[in-house]
Amino acid sequence: MTLEKRIIAFSKLGGFLKEFINNKSETYDDFEYSNTFYEGLTHQIKLANESNGWFTRSNIYFALEGWANLLTNINLKEWVHNQLTDINTNPKTIALILAGNIPLVGFHDFLSVLVSGHNVLIKLSSNDKHILPYLAEILKYLEPEFTNKIKFNNEKLVNYDAVIATGSNNTARYFEYYFKNKSGIIRKNRNSIAILNGIESIEDLKNLTKDIFQYYGLGCRSISKLFVPKDYNFDLLFNAIYEWRDIINETKYSNNYDYNKAVYLMSEFDFLDNGFFMIKEDQSLSSPIASIFFEYYDDQFQLKSRLHQLEEQIQCIVSNDDTHINFGKTQTPKLWDYADQINTIEFLSRL
Repeated sequence: MTLEKRIIAFSKLGGFLKEFINNKSETYDDFEYSNTFYEGLTHQIKLANESNGWFTRSNIYFALEGWANLLTNINLKEWVHNQLTDINTNPKTIALILAGNIPLVGFHDFLSVLVSGHNVLIKLSSNDKHILPYLAEILKYLEPEFTNKIKFNNEKLVNYDAVIATGSNNTARYFEYYFKNKSGIIRKNRNSIAILNGIESIEDLKNLTKDIFQYYGLGCRSISKLFVPKDYNFDLLFNAIYEWRDIINETKYSNNYDYNKAVYLMSEFDFLDNGFFMIKEDQSLSSPIASIFFEYYDDQFQLKSRLHQLEEQIQCIVSNDDTHINFGKTQTPKLWDYADQINTIEFLSRL
């Protein structure tokens, strides 16, 4: 299958997702049975929500909309330009071990393997097992040559050439040992941070809250830690956060808020609380749900040194500095914004 055919198939999938997100149930022009797939995807979203309470309809739709916007012919061609040959004459089978912290968290790896011309063998997380297999069925309908290139396997993985595995720091150690004789990418825990200087606009701070609250803060691109100057006025941030006050009415979030607040109180920690979200000074990067950690910095030199110490643990940095990601953009990465700054396409092209 040529690279052009692979790109066209994924761009058609993106077109279907855009129609689906826009709630246009009429037949999608590019294929006959889009109504059937429309209903099927709606059902899979329902199943995903029922099996994982963190996967709310709004979060699933947010993930689907992100991919609808990314999967265009122009984006896909710009992404792989000068990195891939037209036809992969020596396709390998790549095993994917996917996380399940947010909806479709493994789709980029799935896309990368297939657009590179390789075959994919997928071990799903039990937390995210409904939507990706269904999108794979739509993709196979759009381009039948993908039919024998996509397999799902929840048993022991066998007959593969390389691996891309995502997990916690603990599971990563197991992966590194288990896959020591295979080429691979092993991803560990990462967290994202925001650097504030105290002169952010109201719009900046409101955008920052999207980076904090989207997916309940469960993604590696979710902001879990703030670096702020001495005497920072947290009232500014709390005013921006207030727009998310209704999140406390969601049971799983509320339960986590109550539990973590009780832990802080029993431990006699100092923290700021607005009734649905807490801010606590802490050296750690990873904060519990319904809270965020912060750390003071004295000057840019000290901050740069601190970030250098943490660089292997940081996924994204948000600030109003042009060298960092803009506020509100962590959950809408481009195709070339690779996890852990590892170019997946380059890795796959070398196999």
